[in-house]
Amino acid sequence: MAARSNWLPILAVCCLLALGGCAALSGPPADSAYNWTTVTAVDSDTNEELATVDVRIADNGSLRYTGLSNTTSLGEDEGMLFIHNAESTKGYVMRNMAFPIDIVFINTDGEITTIHHAEPEDDETFRGTAKYVLEVPYEYTTDNGIEVGDRIEIPEQYR
Repeated sequence: MAARSNWLPILAVCCLLALGGCAALSGPPADSAYNWTTVTAVDSDTNEELATVDVRIADNGSLRYTGLSNTTSLGEDEGMLFIHNAESTKGYVMRNMAFPIDIVFINTDGEITTIHHAEPEDDETFRGTAKYVLEVPYEYTTDNGIEVGDRIEIPEQYR
C-alpha cells in the first residue's frame, strides 16, 4: 500500500503535463510560430512602390486555419501572408476576428486578382483566385492606392 501512495503524486504530475500539452496543441499558434518577411505592393502601370508590409507567414494548414483569428489588432504596416501550394479559387472567412481587414487575393505571378474589405460581423466567404492571400488593416489598399492588377512582390524564399 505504501508503494502505491508514492506513485500518486507522480501520476498526478504526469496527468497535468499531458493535459497541458493537449491544451497547448489545441490553442492558436503562438506568434513565435510564424516567420516574418516584408512584401511590397507595386503599381502595375508605373512600377511605383505603393506600400511595404511586414507580414507573418502562414504556410501550413494549422497556421492558415488560425490566421489572424486570435489577434487583437494589426500595426499600421503589418499583415499576414497566406501561402498555398497551388493557385486556385480560395475562400476566406472572418472566423473569430475582432477587427476589420482587407483580404487581397494574389495569383502565382504576384498579380492582385481580388480585394475584399471585410468586417468582423461578415458571415460570408470571401473568394478569389490565388496562390497567396494577404490580409492587411481595413482600407489599407484604398489608403495606399493598391488596386486589382497591381503586384505584390514576395521574397523568393516564399514563392
